[in-house]
Amino acid sequence: MLMISSLHSPRRARRILMPVAGAAALVAALVAVPGAASADPDYTVVATGLNNPRHLSVGPGNALFVAEAGAGGDGPCMVGAEGAPVCFGLSGSVTRVDVKNGTQERVLTGLPSLGGVETSESPAGAQATGPQDVVTQGAKRLVFTIGLGNDPAVRDTHPELADMGTLRSATIGSSQTSLIADIAQHEVDFNVVDTVDSNPDGFTSLGSGWAVADAGGNTLVQVSKQGEMDTIAAFQDQLVLAPPFLELPPGTQIPYQAVPTSAVSGPGGALYVSQLTGFPFTKGAANIYKVDKNGDTTVYASGLTNVTDLAFGPGNVLYAVQISTEGLLGGPIGSVVAIPAGGGTPTVVEAGLFAPYGIAIQGTTAYVTTGSVAPGIGQVIAIPLH
Repeated sequence: MLMISSLHSPRRARRILMPVAGAAALVAALVAVPGAASADPDYTVVATGLNNPRHLSVGPGNALFVAEAGAGGDGPCMVGAEGAPVCFGLSGSVTRVDVKNGTQERVLTGLPSLGGVETSESPAGAQATGPQDVVTQGAKRLVFTIGLGNDPAVRDTHPELADMGTLRSATIGSSQTSLIADIAQHEVDFNVVDTVDSNPDGFTSLGSGWAVADAGGNTLVQVSKQGEMDTIAAFQDQLVLAPPFLELPPGTQIPYQAVPTSAVSGPGGALYVSQLTGFPFTKGAANIYKVDKNGDTTVYASGLTNVTDLAFGPGNVLYAVQISTEGLLGGPIGSVVAIPAGGGTPTVVEAGLFAPYGIAIQGTTAYVTTGSVAPGIGQVIAIPLH
């Protein structure tokens, strides 16, 4: 059996969003009709008009806080991780959604964002990188990640990107943010998987700090309240059969990277980590990993596809978001699935969702972000958990 060790850019393998080739046209079509992905949905829409929404959380008063990666801006512009141009701007934000009265408000604005340039197939600001996840700390404080999706050295060339690749905090309504930890610099100092690359994505609060999934570094990084960092798990490359369009000999295997996208605390104090998988984004290749208190990592669930977020619900059922059910090369029509307590075969909760990404559970309702790959069309939907 032929194995190929390096077939594509390692940065391309660790991007969270769908690949540019073949996907931009689908984005354009669904931007025009964002509700077309699901003809008979079993959910209600509770927020609209979001810019590349990613993870979300439940905060004080049962309000939702949504990280919006923004839409980039006027520049500077540079070559992004996909090889396509991206432009910088301060369009990232956090939106508060009051589900009770149906209102939404951006409570934190002016955050760094890198977004794609406009093309004939894709709007400006598509597939942005910016604020990725957010949790509340008390009544007025927010803690959030800002992604990077590149070699941290790009921040030296473009100092405007200095706050990207970090875990930060801010007071609601303030224009000032404070550094908690430079996740990208930790990747530079302690790279353990593949080439240097960092893209802090989902994270979870711990009693002593936070655990951050670095989708670029393929690591889970523990951050103390004092900003000290430690790699508690690293996710190595695996092999998968090469897709036919590469025209390689039958049986050829190529490596794909793990691309951890979120972490959530679960039963017994273990951490559960979702996996997007890198190129070729193969259907069924994604796992959910369980990381115990000693850092030992085991597979909790397998056979999933392009998982972006996790949340535990009633009865310790684990809910997972698949941004694409068929694999990202086939487009971003995804689903939410449920994994029974202790692991097992996933069952579909809601399918036919356009680019779903984050999930948060309150009682017997799952709140999910959709339209996560373009500006202005993002939503939060409420799915009843039967």
